[in-house]
Amino acid sequence: MRSMPSQARVVLGCGVGGLLLVVINALLIPADLGSTLPIFQRASVLAGVMAVGLMLVAVLWTRANPATREPASLDGPQGFELTAGLPESVRLELAWASHQLLKATPAACVLLVWDGNELMRRGVLSSKPFEPGPIVQRAREQQQTIGLVNLTLYPGRSEFAYFPENTPAVVVEPLGTKGWLLVAGWSVRCFSRSDEIWIKGVAEKLRTALEAPWN
Repeated sequence: MRSMPSQARVVLGCGVGGLLLVVINALLIPADLGSTLPIFQRASVLAGVMAVGLMLVAVLWTRANPATREPASLDGPQGFELTAGLPESVRLELAWASHQLLKATPAACVLLVWDGNELMRRGVLSSKPFEPGPIVQRAREQQQTIGLVNLTLYPGRSEFAYFPENTPAVVVEPLGTKGWLLVAGWSVRCFSRSDEIWIKGVAEKLRTALEAPWN
């Protein structure tokens, strides 16, 4: 009940109250009189169905508007790290992309790895270096996005030690066969389908910039 929106509580209260009134009304009508009045019986059934319907509306309302999940407490400083030697055009692309991901999605940290090198970290930083594990390798081999909605449920969560401790969710987006865009979230199940589509679009744009000759 505490997580139920106030509007849903009102609807639920009306449903429960209506059902109670139907029961009380049925109890107050003499049995011999009630059984001889088909109109009364039909009205009681309809009123009961309407009351139950209101209670179901309240339940569905609560499911459609779930309680906001509290963000995890991630240990690490906020920062923006770029590897040295990048051309200005690539630096601007990485700055724009990471800013958009941190602002437009529930991202807590963004990490970009290209050709075996960490080119960028932004958000809540960790000092542990990136090491590709089985999950990110599978994302690259299958060329598909992998979203881990709750890392505590995955036995292989230790491979994401390069993110801040207690990171609750991660999206792994391959950049072709040469790298990854990895995005850590603030809470479990924080990334929606639209967030994953946005991450994929940003990754494709970054891949285009990184594949251009700049070495």
